[in-house]
Amino acid sequence: MDRHSFNSTAAFLRDGYAFASSRFDAWGTDLFTTRMLLHPTTFIRGEEAAGLFYDDDRLTREAAMPPTVQHLLQDRGSVQALDGEDHRLRKAAFLSLMHADAMSRLGEMFAEEWTGMLEAMPGPRRIVLHGFAREVLTRTACRWAGVPAGVTDARALSSELGMMIDNVAKVGPANWLAQLRRRGTERWAAGLIDDVRDGRLDPGEGTALAVFSHHTDARGERMTAEVAAVELINILRPILAVARFIVFAAVALTRHPQWREAFAEGDESDLEPFVQEVRRFYPFFPAVPGRVREPFTWRGHRFDRDDHVILDLYGTCHDPRLWQDPECFDPRRFRGFSWDDDPNTLIAQGAGRHSENHRCPGEWSTVELLKQAVRLLASPNLSVPSQDLSIPLNRFPTLPRSGFIVHHHGPPHAES
Repeated sequence: MDRHSFNSTAAFLRDGYAFASSRFDAWGTDLFTTRMLLHPTTFIRGEEAAGLFYDDDRLTREAAMPPTVQHLLQDRGSVQALDGEDHRLRKAAFLSLMHADAMSRLGEMFAEEWTGMLEAMPGPRRIVLHGFAREVLTRTACRWAGVPAGVTDARALSSELGMMIDNVAKVGPANWLAQLRRRGTERWAAGLIDDVRDGRLDPGEGTALAVFSHHTDARGERMTAEVAAVELINILRPILAVARFIVFAAVALTRHPQWREAFAEGDESDLEPFVQEVRRFYPFFPAVPGRVREPFTWRGHRFDRDDHVILDLYGTCHDPRLWQDPECFDPRRFRGFSWDDDPNTLIAQGAGRHSENHRCPGEWSTVELLKQAVRLLASPNLSVPSQDLSIPLNRFPTLPRSGFIVHHHGPPHAES
């Protein structure tokens, strides 16, 4: 037990991404127990810990998050809250959307929407990248998921989805407002599901809207419109969240200009390693919670049924036992990298194997969108003015203090 604090919730919110790692390092351990929201909670870190955490026979995601967090990020009935055959079937529905052709279409749509938004901007183009990328990604996500362009306001939807992410670690009015806005988003999404089921809307075969409208569980029963709406949002919201990675990629291109120069000249041999290093190096989501299903012992610690466990994602991605010079940004470390070979090391979006457990099925879409974004950001028609690019680790989710500002000088077509 953490002897220094009866309850570490405030310290976790205050210290942010460094909370767990600072204690692991100080105490020379990959495991410690404290209290979060007054519940005894064990934090774990490292490759072995990641494999343990994503062993679905031992831990579950059900009832692992505080209700305010669960409602904003997943909500009841989502794939992350399922186990066993129901999880396998629902996860297969998500994975059916992530094949190579679908990822190529997603990337192409993103580039088209990026260019289209630039074309629509009159006069000099001064862009706060995070907000710009969010709207581009919202337009892209809706189009790719089969949501007709005429049934939503992309800017408003971008704001609603963004509030779910921005306010997840907050308490009080900001969180309450985000939950209220989410309920409106869920009603909108459930209306789309009903329209598809009643034949009023044809989103196109194989799109997310079609897949979740017609998905059936292990008993052959169709999801309620409300649960199907949750899963549609679980496609749209994570795509919007890639905006943070896009901003981090822009920071990396600015601080390491040799990579921007290489990509601008058309040398993409290290494009995917660059993207993977962005995902490893920069702070995305700090940790993921779980709850023990069946008692077991690890590293001399007894885990009892219903115990709360938190895997340190950021700390594992910066674990010096896994990564040489982990505080150094070096894409070369990912040359020849394969998730199949190392499923529990690069865990910015979860660990394990995509087809077997709760690892995020959206990693392929993240990588594809980031590759397209890096190509666009490497354009010679973009410049980066002087600004504060420091990234505070004591708040989450985090961003550079400036939000990252870029100036666009040339015709938008130059980026295509």
